[in-house]
Amino acid sequence: MTRPPVPAFAIVPVAAIALTVAAVLTALSGRYGYHRDELYFLVAGDHLAWGYVDQPPLTPLLARISTTIFGDTPAGLRVVATLACCLTVVVVALIAREFGSERRAQILAALAAAVAGFVLGTGHMVSTATFDLLAWMLICLFAIRLLRTGDGRWWIALGLTTGIALENKYLVVLPLAALLIAVLILGPRNVLKSWWLIAGVALACLLAAPNLIWQATHDWPQLTVAGGISEDDGTENRIMFAPLQLLQLSPFLVPIWIAGFLRLWRTPTLRWARPIALAYPILCVIVLATGGKSYYALPLLLVLVAAGCQPTIDWARGARRTTLLAAGLALTAITSAIFTLPVLPTSAVNAVLPINPEQGEQIGWPELAQTVATAWNQIPADQRATAVLFAGNYGQAGALARYGPQHGLPTPYSGHMSFADWPAPPDTQTGPVLLVEQERTPRYESHFTTCTQVATFTTPAEVDNEETNTAIVLCTAPTKPWSALWPALRRYY
Repeated sequence: MTRPPVPAFAIVPVAAIALTVAAVLTALSGRYGYHRDELYFLVAGDHLAWGYVDQPPLTPLLARISTTIFGDTPAGLRVVATLACCLTVVVVALIAREFGSERRAQILAALAAAVAGFVLGTGHMVSTATFDLLAWMLICLFAIRLLRTGDGRWWIALGLTTGIALENKYLVVLPLAALLIAVLILGPRNVLKSWWLIAGVALACLLAAPNLIWQATHDWPQLTVAGGISEDDGTENRIMFAPLQLLQLSPFLVPIWIAGFLRLWRTPTLRWARPIALAYPILCVIVLATGGKSYYALPLLLVLVAAGCQPTIDWARGARRTTLLAAGLALTAITSAIFTLPVLPTSAVNAVLPINPEQGEQIGWPELAQTVATAWNQIPADQRATAVLFAGNYGQAGALARYGPQHGLPTPYSGHMSFADWPAPPDTQTGPVLLVEQERTPRYESHFTTCTQVATFTTPAEVDNEETNTAIVLCTAPTKPWSALWPALRRYY
């Protein structure tokens, strides 16, 4: 069946919107500081491998590239996140175009993506979700083109994007599964009867193979991590799923994505796109069943936003409705910036943490290193050569690796995530041991002798993040050689 050609792409205004986003993110990228995950990626980037305990290799690799080219600072690290965010904005506009949206609707789609909280939040800092979002948008764009044109060659683009995305995060299989189920239910099933599909799958498997081989040869640690996270957070994730779906993009965008769902479902000329609409509720069911986080389903909401921009433009005829739409976008931009970008003074950050706790996780790391250094200096100078600095989680270990050398601290060790492999302390390090713990626990202290708390870390401006009231504990020695202790100190979540 011949489809009508898509409208011309509004490349100049869409590019201008993307560049504006880049300017805003760049201007704010140096505020607050590194996120705990970014500190982890920096160390992982110094230990490049085909896999890690908790993730594939792409994000640490991009972190290494960005800091090498642009500097080992939060701003230098975040250049790649800014670029990914800008490309996401452009791809959302291209998706709107695929649905036959005119120039103004494409511009609205780019604007809606540019002010959406989740897009700005992932664009501000380096995370696996940053590049996962871009990958999902590209996969959706290529899948939509496949359905619109029936041209099986788009399976190659889908396979290429999926393979690369699997080297970043395995979640990319979720939208693919949802889209496949939707196509099987609604059609057009003829797109599945193609040798191009087999070629696309083979390409994806080839690109994903290095990390899958790494995981298989290391007993699939990522499954252990995922299982632990689901067990710990699954119930809370299910309870908060619906509210966060409304909040994490923006409540002001809800009418647009509802209009998009109805447009794809009801418009006769877009009957080929009905699987795209159905894929979103299918994905929600999958995420709820597995106890996944609410943001796992947000990328498909962006697709519905793109679809809803044309009916929104059609509705916004006349000065009053245009003003109302502009006011909604402005309020979205303001609220998204407050909740996802470092625009507030640190003294006010606690107000936004119930919605976005990631804001608080960017504050206090240099101060933590300074507090630990003060405690380290309590160790007699003649004992420091055999002493060990041990951090309870990867954020602490990453911060001490990044900021510790300027305070004279040694290389930190940790049993958390892949830090356990980088490596264990040598058995010649017989103590003392300085422990950095979120809270005092026998999980660690039972492996050491005569443990005494020597300091407590208080976050700047009393920001309520995970490191609030961290205990700095000095122990005289390990109870066994480190090689014997290390398996018990390893943590996967």
